[in-house]
Amino acid sequence: MTRDEIIDRVSEKVRVLRAEVGYTQDKMAEIIGLSKKTLVQIEKGRAQAGWSTVVTICALFRETETIQFLFGNEPLEVLETIAHEGTDYRKEKTLGGKVWWREVERSDGFVMQQNIISQHFRILDQDDFRIFSSFEEQETKERLMELSSELK
Repeated sequence: MTRDEIIDRVSEKVRVLRAEVGYTQDKMAEIIGLSKKTLVQIEKGRAQAGWSTVVTICALFRETETIQFLFGNEPLEVLETIAHEGTDYRKEKTLGGKVWWREVERSDGFVMQQNIISQHFRILDQDDFRIFSSFEEQETKERLMELSSELK
């Protein structure tokens, strides 16, 4: 998934999202920091949201069915992975991937998972902390092997 694909997906769902949360166009525009005119253009497909608007929408409405459907239960992780072109550091504790994730590989206490919606990969440590994320499967596998060999 790329930044442009995320922008496309979110832009296409702004109207649905607004209806889900029960906001008027005026209220939604105010909350996400746009003019009503710009919001209307996005909803009608005449314009696309900018990256900062997409990040705002995903952050503020991450618990909605619409955003969950687009990205799984971790929309901010998807955005961080895209923005940072992958992440490689110990991050927040996760729930271990029980709902939106499939296990790809396991090695020396680390687990590589793939999100079933966004298709991005991550590595969790033995305590379910996310320590690496990427959309590149090979890069994630290589990092898993590096982490495993560091323990030996």
